[in-house]
Amino acid sequence: MYNHILLASDGSEHAIRACQNAIVLAEKNPNAVITIVFVVDGNASKTDVLHHWNAMDLDRSRKEKLTITERKLKQKNISYEIKILHGEPGPAIVKFANENKVDVCVIGSRGLNSLQEMVLGSVSHKVAKRVECPVLIVK
Repeated sequence: MYNHILLASDGSEHAIRACQNAIVLAEKNPNAVITIVFVVDGNASKTDVLHHWNAMDLDRSRKEKLTITERKLKQKNISYEIKILHGEPGPAIVKFANENKVDVCVIGSRGLNSLQEMVLGSVSHKVAKRVECPVLIVK
């Protein structure tokens, strides 16, 4: 059974499908907790700052990307927490998962980055190669 489930999310369609799979895993264990990890990439952060005038707007914009995920977890009454990390997404997720003894990582096969549309997402690939727990990559 998985007690600590890491759900990597950027608000993309693949991340929302990954959320559905994390819910299935969590429903099998009443003690399961899902940690939603949202990584603020340095390059994306610069773009965000240019589009939003203040920190409150910026924070709201990031949280809006997780509203569907949060809604799905609340509807199923699943315990969750949100962690916002900073850095390159792949290594940040791997570091968090390995340091926090995560039982399983659930991640979409691709994210919001249009460059990743051609192949398996570079973030999911990095996570699968380097994390010390099972990884569920969702198409």
